Amino acid sequence: MKMKKITMTAFLLMLIACGAQSQEKTVRIGVLGLFHPQEVGVSPVGVRPLVCAAGEERWAVNGSLHVILDRMSMRIVNHSNTVTKTFTCDDGLSGATEFVVTVPGKLARRYRGKLEIAPQARELVVIVAMELETAVASIVMAESPPDAPIEALKAQAVATRSFLIAGKGRHKGFDFCDTTHCQFLRQAPEPGSRASQAAAATRGLVLAYKGEAFAAMYSASCGGRTHSLEELGITMRGYPYYAVECDYCRRHPEKWVAKISQADAAGLAGTESSRLKLARKLGWKTVPGNSYTSHEEDGAVVLEGSGRGHGIGLCQRGGADMARHGATFQQIFEHYYPNTEIKQY
Repeated sequence: MKMKKITMTAFLLMLIACGAQSQEKTVRIGVLGLFHPQEVGVSPVGVRPLVCAAGEERWAVNGSLHVILDRMSMRIVNHSNTVTKTFTCDDGLSGATEFVVTVPGKLARRYRGKLEIAPQARELVVIVAMELETAVASIVMAESPPDAPIEALKAQAVATRSFLIAGKGRHKGFDFCDTTHCQFLRQAPEPGSRASQAAAATRGLVLAYKGEAFAAMYSASCGGRTHSLEELGITMRGYPYYAVECDYCRRHPEKWVAKISQADAAGLAGTESSRLKLARKLGWKTVPGNSYTSHEEDGAVVLEGSGRGHGIGLCQRGGADMARHGATFQQIFEHYYPNTEIKQY
């Protein structure tokens, strides 16, 4: 059989193309930070060991080990009490693997990726470097309403991916956290789950404004109408967001009532920053959303509102209802993110 000749340049271009296709984008997510852990347990999933490294030393972990904060270093229990300032685990080939991280007395959570643990003054920082699409599926599962239709899950997947692509810079030392400060994340879903299907069906798709991907914002429920950035006193950098009506939340408002002091109410200026400042002081359930009215009662101020979250961009409850009535994820975006487009990142 006659072989077709190719030039060295063409051959190198083929290698580069194959490498680009096979190399998955990775995001580094700080996990379990809400617990401010001073000790964590690490163990592999299944029979394949973790390959961990402390400084220059590498070894296989078949069971479990504990990492304990020791001033500005870490002590690796179950491994000769090694003291180190660096600790990582992977599959032994610098690739992703599955493992469980435990905060003793609190919880255990399963992840897929590469593990990093670093010491700080009062806690251990646990970071999972995971493939982008693993992160997307994990966030879709954690963020979405349990009964959301597949088209709503696809919309969540694209919004999530857009945030991961364009929303870095909120943390020092890692890209994102696993709380609603960034995006809520737990463990990775099973490959055949609906969250995984939604991520796979929209693989590589992001929201863009004027040709540029932007960190798409979304909230649990909007109270009947979403907000623009200008309304909430947020500086516009790129997509301005537009206030749009949400029929579902208007018909099925998620109501709440809170009573606060007049002094606290004086600092509530109708902006997202003032709401967050008050929430940090009085608790996150005090003012759960930005759509509310107020009146004085018995020397205090009563807030009556509806909706949860900042109310910007996609309304998860409203998007799920649109999908139940036959809307595609593209149509959901046309409603909640006007003047945007969907493109490959």
